[in-house]
Amino acid sequence: MARVYNFSAGPAVLPEEVLKEAADEMLDYKGTGMSVMEMSHRSKAYQAIIDEAEADLRELMNIPENYKVLFLQGGASQQFAMIPMNLMKNKVADYIVTGQWAKKAYQEAQLYGKANKIASSEDKTFSYIPDCSDLPISEDADYVYICENNTIYGTKFKTLPNTKGKTLVADVSSCFLSEPVDVTKYGVIYGGVQKNVGPAGVVIVIIREDLITEDTLPGTPTMLKYKIHADNGSMYNTPPAYGIYICGKVFKWIKKMGGLQAMKERNEAKAKVLYDFLDQSKLFKGTVRKEDRSLMNVPFVTGNEELDAKFVKEATAAGFVNLKGHRTVGGMRASIYNAMPIEGVQKLVEFMKKFEEENA
Repeated sequence: MARVYNFSAGPAVLPEEVLKEAADEMLDYKGTGMSVMEMSHRSKAYQAIIDEAEADLRELMNIPENYKVLFLQGGASQQFAMIPMNLMKNKVADYIVTGQWAKKAYQEAQLYGKANKIASSEDKTFSYIPDCSDLPISEDADYVYICENNTIYGTKFKTLPNTKGKTLVADVSSCFLSEPVDVTKYGVIYGGVQKNVGPAGVVIVIIREDLITEDTLPGTPTMLKYKIHADNGSMYNTPPAYGIYICGKVFKWIKKMGGLQAMKERNEAKAKVLYDFLDQSKLFKGTVRKEDRSLMNVPFVTGNEELDAKFVKEATAAGFVNLKGHRTVGGMRASIYNAMPIEGVQKLVEFMKKFEEENA
């Protein structure tokens, strides 16, 4: 069967050449006579894989020396607890709630201290990003938390919030490596890799060294201390070895494609194809305020649930899969991450035009 155009929000499309390379190395990685899946994480061959992955990520994102890169497990959701456990020294943190994942992080933080919701877009089903230029930042807040790109709702912070000097913590799961980023603006920038970077099972945490201390909340499990992972080079226990290996290949692919500036330009071109069509369509409508639209996740509706279901069914049959919107929103959502080629978006738009003519 031919490969489909996979618009899934995650686990998501990966670059085809990365998959082919991994297939070629499946039975014998560089003369070791075994797969990376079978390899000891304590071997020289594996140490070289993780070291090279980190070096390439540092180069791509221009990560300063005083930040650690950690390859961890537990997905982004485990960070919802790990962040307060490690950073809530004053037991106070401010949260900007712009979607379901930010909301879950905010709820989790309440288990560990005083979490303040200082801004939210829940009043309009998270369809916009609130103005964050002058927020009521708590004087004793340990950090200010955002989810930078909201996968479910298709919104993105185009300007980072004014944290008034407080440490910014950002979940970038669904916009990771989609554009250049100034790491120095964040204390912690982290994301699950299963959207833009690799297979599910790895979360990458980039954290400023002064935030990594022995001083965690009482009762913090050893496995949830950043210091343990930083001191052990992400090898305190067996890491998600194969997932990290694939991430490393994706980093090389992005470098080959021209780095993060080239990715941004590619992603803007792809998103423009879809948003331009949605803006003139009589049947399909985007659901997000224009200035807050994500380049990665594009939700849209017809306004009729039966028609939405019909569209998803016919699109799937035509080879455009995983377009059904998240259950909390309904409608459709096209996730167009780095590895989605522009042809996929162009062909989807052609299909949408045809559907519109047939169902006008």
